[in-house]
Amino acid sequence: MKTLGVHETLELHELMTFKSLCLTKSSTMSGLVQDSELKNILDQDVTQAKGHIERLQQFMPKEQ
Repeated sequence: MKTLGVHETLELHELMTFKSLCLTKSSTMSGLVQDSELKNILDQDVTQAKGHIERLQQFMPKEQ
């Protein structure tokens, strides 16, 4: 795998932070909503966000 540039690494960290925030918000809101359709949407978002985070982690530089 090629090494990421500094700007790419910073963008990756920014994306990870954003996706983690989305995951936290959707997960929290899912427990609070009463509408079943909205709850399903939020639950799907949680599942997708977890997948996105796992995929992004594959690009994270390994600590040496």
